Amino acid sequence: MADGVAESVESSVEVREAEAPAVGLGSRLKAGATRLRFPALILVPIIVFLLSLTMGRFDVSLGELFTLFGSKLGLTDATVSDEVSTVILNVRLPRIFAALLIGAGLALSGAAYQGMFRNPLVSSDILGASAGAGFGAALGIMLSKSVIVTQVLALGFGLAAVLVTYTLAGRLRRGDPTLFLVLTGILVGTVFTSLISILKVLADPSDKLPAITFWLMGSLAAVNRQDILILVVPMLLGGIALLVVRWHLNPLSFGEEEAQAMGSETTKMRIIVIGACTLMTASAVSVGGIIGWVGLIIPHVARGLVGPDYGRLLPVSAVIGGVYLLLIDDIARLAGPLEMPLGILTALIGAPFFIFLLARTRRAWT
Repeated sequence: MADGVAESVESSVEVREAEAPAVGLGSRLKAGATRLRFPALILVPIIVFLLSLTMGRFDVSLGELFTLFGSKLGLTDATVSDEVSTVILNVRLPRIFAALLIGAGLALSGAAYQGMFRNPLVSSDILGASAGAGFGAALGIMLSKSVIVTQVLALGFGLAAVLVTYTLAGRLRRGDPTLFLVLTGILVGTVFTSLISILKVLADPSDKLPAITFWLMGSLAAVNRQDILILVVPMLLGGIALLVVRWHLNPLSFGEEEAQAMGSETTKMRIIVIGACTLMTASAVSVGGIIGWVGLIIPHVARGLVGPDYGRLLPVSAVIGGVYLLLIDDIARLAGPLEMPLGILTALIGAPFFIFLLARTRRAWT
């Protein structure tokens, strides 16, 4: 009997010793992959940015691109043709910056909302900002207003929609405040979507209706330098505010009572998060139209790479979101003779990819 026990112990020790190198190798490979993620998050956006500047119906080589930048920075006396300079500086560069800013803003908003509402299916438009901004833009097009006035109307109605949501949720609250915010946001968004439908019914079918419909599907085809100036301020304000308070999103993701027990000022944090997300979402819609799915799937991708800690999740979501929308915009420009609306492409790519994520993931999203 004792001999059998001794043999069993010895065999188990041998098995563990045989498995130890494999386990150690797996841990080292996993640690190495983790270390490579962060350099990749820096290099990939730079590579995609440079390649996007060269892609389009007007061919531009990397040599011409570097020559142009070198001449503008005073590093070289060489020059490029006026056509290349115009295409890069006036057409592609503003469009690329808009894609990066809008993608980063929508991804940041989606990630913050998913944590605050403790719901993995929440996106940046959950409180009605996109629907309100869409109504404002449709109203501006209907009234034949200028592009700037239309963008201001979109931004204003987007902010107003969320303000109405927050006010109604505060007055009607009978329990969990986050639940009432979500429900009220869905109702307010439905009202503004119905108002958009009314404007489309009343619009001139030969002029206004196509303009409203195409704008609502999302596009960056008409973006210029002036649009970047309108976009960059609210995006920076909202993004910086979220990044500053991102550590407070960790206790918020545990729930109202748990966050308060940890010393978090939940009401104050909720106002900051909602204000920042609304500012970014409304400004994104005011310039690029309604672009869905970015704020839903990108936070899940980022969470799979760096985990649920919002100290890392929010910056990574912003980077991936910007690169993702830039790639989508490149596809829209190059896929066919006519430019595809971004909202269609993000839905076609985002929905199957989200199903893939749901099928592959084996751990809780938190």
